[in-house]
Amino acid sequence: MSRLALLSIFVLTSLASTLAAGYEFHEAVPGQLDVIKDGKIVVRYMHAYDQSTSERAHDTYKPYLHVFDAEGKGPITKGPGGQYTHHRGIFLGFSKIGFEGERFDLWHMKGVEQVHQKFLKQEADNEQAVFTSLIHWNDKAGQPILQEQRTFTITEGPEAGYAAITMNSSLYAERGDVELAGDPEHAGAQYRPANEVDRKKTIYYFPGENTDPKKVKDLPWVGESYTLDGKQYSVVILNSPENPKGTVFSAYRDYGRFGAYPTTTVKQGEKLTLQYKWLIKQGEMFTPDTIQSAWNNHTGEDKPAPELTVRPVSK
Repeated sequence: MSRLALLSIFVLTSLASTLAAGYEFHEAVPGQLDVIKDGKIVVRYMHAYDQSTSERAHDTYKPYLHVFDAEGKGPITKGPGGQYTHHRGIFLGFSKIGFEGERFDLWHMKGVEQVHQKFLKQEADNEQAVFTSLIHWNDKAGQPILQEQRTFTITEGPEAGYAAITMNSSLYAERGDVELAGDPEHAGAQYRPANEVDRKKTIYYFPGENTDPKKVKDLPWVGESYTLDGKQYSVVILNSPENPKGTVFSAYRDYGRFGAYPTTTVKQGEKLTLQYKWLIKQGEMFTPDTIQSAWNNHTGEDKPAPELTVRPVSK
């Protein structure tokens, strides 16, 4: 083979490799936006809204984010069905929303819905993928109580973590004051592992010595390790000092649903911004130094790594 032919093959191969590198979006199935890195699915945003049947209406009554395994072959988070069908991937909701003298359950979605309207942004390059979903939190008449702009930023994670997922949620109250409440089990920003998780092997991690999440509020972060199909996955949620004070973390269930529960009121004509970040890796939990460094980068603060509390699950 001539040098010219070999050079052509090298150039074409290098070009193909360059084109395949980095992040990109793909929506092979309507209502499912994939974020792909180097040919592997990292996350899948489930944003369909389908009223054609009662089953489809149930399956699509709120958007959520699936997290995939390190190989990009399938989700390690939960969708509809299983125990607590309303638990789905990375999701946000409140079971006791007060508006105009009524209560609305935008957690279990009892007669109400979160409906994706459109994407306001989709940008991807070699370093990250960013997209913004406009979501209406509707009352029973289908009118928005809140208008949310939910922005996800996906990058690589630290310490062999294959994903870092930042969620910036801006909630706007146009029609009147909106009270956001519930309880730590049924409100806030949550992560739910797949239903097939090995419940005997779920472990939680907290900053500080002998930390009890039922007593300590406004924790900077909480971690969880869980086992699925014989593989261990570790997830950390980073809180932000900009989030409402008094945040309680629910992080003790054997099925692995865990997250942050703040309470506040969004005044008419104002916006509330909630900021969280998840670190994802296959294998053992990130070291405290790594987690603290990630939290410092997330918040702009500079604090040392704390002692670590490790707690088994409870039902």
